[in-house]
Amino acid sequence: QVVWVTDSPVSTAQKVTLVNLLSEAGVPVIETGAFVSAKWVPQMADTAEVLADIDRRPGTRYPALVPNLRGFERALAAGSRDIAVLAAASETFSRRNINQSIDESLVTIAAVCTRAKEAGVRVRGYLSTCFGCPYEGEVPPARVGELTKSLLDLGVFEVAISDTIGVAHPAQVWQVLDAVSRYASLSRVALHFHDTRGTALVN
Repeated sequence: QVVWVTDSPVSTAQKVTLVNLLSEAGVPVIETGAFVSAKWVPQMADTAEVLADIDRRPGTRYPALVPNLRGFERALAAGSRDIAVLAAASETFSRRNINQSIDESLVTIAAVCTRAKEAGVRVRGYLSTCFGCPYEGEVPPARVGELTKSLLDLGVFEVAISDTIGVAHPAQVWQVLDAVSRYASLSRVALHFHDTRGTALVN
């Protein structure tokens, strides 16, 4: 997975060019955007246009993030056959980020997974704040394991254990993965890191 970070607004044409270059480079999965509220995340308002304009490479997947059923229906209308859903391992972060408790977010994800199964759409899960929360600090690894199992049970094919705020260190990664392995097969787990202190690859 490749993430492009910039302080300047990115045009639809620039996004399309980036996705096409990543496709040509052979990247197998390219998350193209998110079907979220344009009011709250204006930089994602053109996700449908990006999906419409990219050159789709055979064998490459182009998922988009969806927060709820409304987002899923928008993704489906834009031709998405892969989506990603989002939960958090921290109660406060969940409420601040998506305005739902963890339990409420799992109900939303269950509805999206049911609808996606009917439509033949693959669902990937992101689990945020697995290595630390900006509001609560430490997050118990056992909670990460339990929520990973919950997401898999709801129908996602993979869970990305995510270092949302870039605080993870290698010893902690072992601790979290050990806890997750008690609840789920690590073959169904991905890792999402930031290179805050040059530790992404080490993690």
